[in-house]
Amino acid sequence: MSAIYTTSVLPFIGSEIEPNYPTAKVAILPIPYEATTTYRRGCANGPAAILDASQQLECYDEELDRETGLEVGIYTHEPIADTRNGKKISPLDMLKVTQETVIKLVNDGKFVIGIGGEHSITSGIVAAYREIYIDEPFTVIQIDAHGDLRYEYEGSIYNHACVMRRIIEMNLPTVQIGIRAICKEEADLIKEKSLTVFPAREIAIKPDWMEKAISSIQTKRVFLTIDLDGIDPTLIPGVGTPEPGGLNWYSLTVFLRKVFELYEVIGCDIMELAPINDSVVSEFTAAKLIYKLIGYQALAQSW
Repeated sequence: MSAIYTTSVLPFIGSEIEPNYPTAKVAILPIPYEATTTYRRGCANGPAAILDASQQLECYDEELDRETGLEVGIYTHEPIADTRNGKKISPLDMLKVTQETVIKLVNDGKFVIGIGGEHSITSGIVAAYREIYIDEPFTVIQIDAHGDLRYEYEGSIYNHACVMRRIIEMNLPTVQIGIRAICKEEADLIKEKSLTVFPAREIAIKPDWMEKAISSIQTKRVFLTIDLDGIDPTLIPGVGTPEPGGLNWYSLTVFLRKVFELYEVIGCDIMELAPINDSVVSEFTAAKLIYKLIGYQALAQSW
């Protein structure tokens, strides 16, 4: 059973919601949308759980030797596409409001980090950046246990298991990292389109995987989408479909810091947290990961 969280929004790491909007460089966008979960439900409660856990973070980042949150300014948006309490929202309406909101935040000069919610949300976020950067493709880096490359699943092309297929249809290059569960259809597509995939089992035994993954990125800009089941489930058990294996904390953060240092990261999202009753480890780890993303972007942009 999943924990129940309030529909009101807590500001990430205690930032003020409205007063710092004009000067905040980062916008946290909660998207508690859940409609196509196929195993363990509860990811609609993910954003609220992460925001709640973020209140316990230390503002000082020992790796970066700075109090990033105090120096950068973090705005926490009200939730959009909220399906909690039995609300029904169509996939197209979710994608529309997500795309419109992200475009507004980016046009206002914010570095946006979306927090879900199910992974289908990501196609709306990426569509926003595709509209903004219409003349220049960017690479979508996916950290995930699953390929999410099905054309459709359970009768819907908007299922969370299809999100990367929708992104490929936007003619964007992708790099998939930590993959360890795919179907035959996805395996065939990877071969047919020569998709760039770094499976978890290869990451575990090939010490040069990180350098190869970094060098495989052929665009100057990247978007990061992180399905939390891409991380070892002993670190984050609170996901919809936990798969054995996955990235450990330091492999993940070292890789992410390199990406921020070498490329222009235009935006990020963290998806698929499904809180577990009587355990806070998943949401706290997710909140700390978001804080790391903010810190790496602040370092890269000299904020």
